[in-house]
Amino acid sequence: MKVLVVDDNRLLADTIQETLEIDGLDVRSAHDGQDGYSAYLLFKPDIIITDIQMPRKTGPEMMQSIRIHNPMIKTIYMSGNIATFEPFLIEEKKRYPVNYFEKPFSLKSLMRVVMEQAVN
Repeated sequence: MKVLVVDDNRLLADTIQETLEIDGLDVRSAHDGQDGYSAYLLFKPDIIITDIQMPRKTGPEMMQSIRIHNPMIKTIYMSGNIATFEPFLIEEKKRYPVNYFEKPFSLKSLMRVVMEQAVN
């Protein structure tokens, strides 16, 4: 399974990538929404894990562009202030295969959701 991790916090993106790779997943990372979109086009992941607030293009803006190509791509949003985005996330979850985490979160919890989405 292929996973794209997009977060402007390079340390977090690298940590998530390393954790997923240990479990045998093919993972790429990008550090803003614009680079994330380009990485999507080249890599064609099965799941995207993305921060919401990033420079150049936010996670939701990136996902809007990606959904032109694949409307039902599995998405996991992350944010340090999830309450601010909850109305948006609730609507996203009604329309698309979406999960979300508030930072900080446990990598074990993230792995569980990634593996659940991999089999669905």
